[in-house]
Amino acid sequence: MVVKDIDLLANRTQWDSDVAALGRFEDFQTTDWLHDNLLYHKRRSKTSPSSTVTSSIPDSSRIWSIYESIQTYVILTIVGICIGTTAAVLNVMTEYLSNIRTGYCTTALYLNRNFCTWGELDEHQATTWVEYSRFGVLNYAMFITISLVLALTSSKLVMHYAPLAAGSGISEIKCIASGFTLKKFLSFATYSLKSIGLPLAIASGLSVGKEGPSVHYAVCIGSVISKLFARKVLKTHQKNVWFRNILVAASGAGVAVAFGSPMGGVLFSVEEISNMFKLSTMWESYYCSLIAVATLQFFDPFRTGQVVLFEVIFDQDWHFFEIPIYIILGIFGGIYGIVVAKFNIKAVSFRKKYLGQRYLKEVAVLAIITASISYFNDFLRMDMTESMQFLFQECDEHPHHNICNLESKPEAAKAIFSLLWATVLRMIFTVFTYGCKVPAGIFVPSMATGATFGRALGIIFQLWRQNNPESSYFTSGCLVDNKQCITPGVYAFLGGGACLSGITHLTVCVVVIMFELTGALKYIIPTMITVATTKIINDKWGKGGIADQMIVFNGLPFIDPHEEHNFFGHPVSDAMTIKVVSLPLQGVTYGQLMAILKETDFQHFPIIQSASKPLIKGYIRREDLINVIERFAGDPLTDTPCIFDNDSLSEDDILNFTEAVNTAPLTVNVYVPTEHVLDIFHKLGPGCLLVESDGLLQGLITRKDVLKYEYVLHHIDHDESIRIREQTFKYQEQAWEFISRIENSLMDKVYMVRNRLFKRRYSRI
Repeated sequence: MVVKDIDLLANRTQWDSDVAALGRFEDFQTTDWLHDNLLYHKRRSKTSPSSTVTSSIPDSSRIWSIYESIQTYVILTIVGICIGTTAAVLNVMTEYLSNIRTGYCTTALYLNRNFCTWGELDEHQATTWVEYSRFGVLNYAMFITISLVLALTSSKLVMHYAPLAAGSGISEIKCIASGFTLKKFLSFATYSLKSIGLPLAIASGLSVGKEGPSVHYAVCIGSVISKLFARKVLKTHQKNVWFRNILVAASGAGVAVAFGSPMGGVLFSVEEISNMFKLSTMWESYYCSLIAVATLQFFDPFRTGQVVLFEVIFDQDWHFFEIPIYIILGIFGGIYGIVVAKFNIKAVSFRKKYLGQRYLKEVAVLAIITASISYFNDFLRMDMTESMQFLFQECDEHPHHNICNLESKPEAAKAIFSLLWATVLRMIFTVFTYGCKVPAGIFVPSMATGATFGRALGIIFQLWRQNNPESSYFTSGCLVDNKQCITPGVYAFLGGGACLSGITHLTVCVVVIMFELTGALKYIIPTMITVATTKIINDKWGKGGIADQMIVFNGLPFIDPHEEHNFFGHPVSDAMTIKVVSLPLQGVTYGQLMAILKETDFQHFPIIQSASKPLIKGYIRREDLINVIERFAGDPLTDTPCIFDNDSLSEDDILNFTEAVNTAPLTVNVYVPTEHVLDIFHKLGPGCLLVESDGLLQGLITRKDVLKYEYVLHHIDHDESIRIREQTFKYQEQAWEFISRIENSLMDKVYMVRNRLFKRRYSRI
């Protein structure tokens, strides 16, 4: 047999097939960044003229050389404009669809509440925006019905036409940025359905946000435009090099337009998406975010000059006696992130096991329950961004809500209870909603939760100060007659930042985003104190951000450069692939090669000297094998020889793969520690490493192999976690039995009512 099948560890247990955490590994393909970069720089070195012969270069070549130097920024400009335009359209759609749940405009049905009541002193007393009926029951029914229709429409469109558009998408994008590809995840269909389904899902009142999906559709825009732009110009390796940079830049622009925070978007791309810090990547992200936010500002979707709905400016200074409250808010943010992430993982586990084909029923139940409960709470009924705009602002001289009417103790107590109740309910809704089959983010729901808690805490603190104005605790920083010494809106703002940091495990990015939202440098220190406290809580008791936890839970391939990996004392031979199909320099025929390509899905094929002496001579990629075969003149015969070395040329009618062979592959010895191999993958980005001993091929290792082995070590070393998981499954089965009994009981009653109605109808006939 001329093709050697190496199986040095055939007796080893096939552990990778037994670990449930590897569920989606095979959906991703490894990207060979090192190979692409080498080809890219090789092409540039051939086409770039030297300084001594510049004068002899034709004008067309000079123009093309100039264009190649600016082509990245041309693409980033188009991408930024498209992202900003999409964000503007979605903002208008979301606000309008959210408003029609409570009423309509009598002057023009296409106007939302803000535009309909434009110019009126009191929006709540406006005559142009009216409810559907004078009867509260009918308005309640319309609120629930419209919410249900919007949620079901979003879920049905997404799952029927582009299932990959459901959810947030940040976890998958992090995996793609780390060196993997996922088919159709960044397609135009995914972008379209994500953009359509997102405003429907948010407007339905479900506890979902737009920031995570904004990153997804922004990266889809970057992917689609870069491929369209470069289809006739660039080769595959150049497209891959561009794609990596544009992906990171577009992700930052997605956050920038969602928050109206260009610098926050840049830091998000560096802190959360990019797995390797580069100044060039940061600059490209900065440029793309700038273009996107400028485009959004040009459209001015809210007609207020603001790029986000909840942008506010605080006039009051902060005081040192408020620091304990900042710490309390930070502790709450850390607890929120830990609790919500933990129970959301359990909810997602239950969903995957029992509700896979019942996604419409699940979305319907969530929409009905959320709308039914939210209608009776002001902070849950209104859109989350609108509620944050209200909670962040200071109270004026003519308050229109009881959170500003603190002179009356019953009203103040009612406001505090309403805010705390909204906090608890929003946490519960977020736990069960995030991850359902609609475009769903978790940033805004987390901020809304922190905002209601922070506002409640601020009101309590303000009431305490009003009742004790001469206390030494306050007089050190406030005048006795200064009623505006404490601003509850600031605590709502800080609470939102704490919960955002708690659920994402981001720090600098969150501080900058919240700073850009307020536009006040004076509150940068309180924000840093709050976020730092949240960070301490997360580091001590948390398990990372929700995106990272979902990566682990869903079994996505991701190399985290900041994580300490459990490889101490394990050589690469323990983790390498145990089966490798290698090709000798000569002796392989076209028929044998096609059989290998048909029967295997391997992406890399080592080249060895011979089957009896597997001395490493290089390796070749599947893609290059196929390209050479397609370029062959005529249809090769089954016995046509395949040559991988020019020294082996013996006749003209052959398939010559020599130019496609990498004759200097990266190799590691079988005794090299696995953590060193992981560093090579992270810093250089090769598609695979050949494992050798005395120059002889012993195996092959990829990023997936390293990650699989880490999962296995974790699986073996954590028997306690296995016991807890089994206990969780037991509780899930009991919960499913309970839900099934309720569903069967309801269906029986529906059938009973239907049968009675039909009997009456036929009796009359």
